[in-house]
Amino acid sequence: MKKAGILNRHLSGALAELGHGDGVLVCDVGMPIPDGPRVVDLAFRAGVPSFAVVLDGLLAELVVEGATAAKEMRDANPAAAALLDGEFPELELVTHERLKELSAGARLVVRTGEARPYANVLLRCGVFF
Repeated sequence: MKKAGILNRHLSGALAELGHGDGVLVCDVGMPIPDGPRVVDLAFRAGVPSFAVVLDGLLAELVVEGATAAKEMRDANPAAAALLDGEFPELELVTHERLKELSAGARLVVRTGEARPYANVLLRCGVFF
């Protein structure tokens, strides 16, 4: 049994299967989930777990070389925008519609309980060497 890091067996296993260039969509409860990617649904209640908590846990275990979010987030959810700006100085911004299109190519979707709009980010996995 693991004693640290991500303890959810489905999420921990899915992360172990990722490779360089794979996409991971971390999304709020309202984001449409495309057919195709593996989904780990962590949503329990509105706001639980939060986007920030899940993202923090993922970033502690993943090598991320890039991130993409919806430009609508800037006005609709300043807290999420500030969080992503702090983590990803070169955050790519696209329309929400484009983010939904891009998410279809993700290998993994992690659905949080976040109930604020546009709390979504598509991470691109890197390598540790």
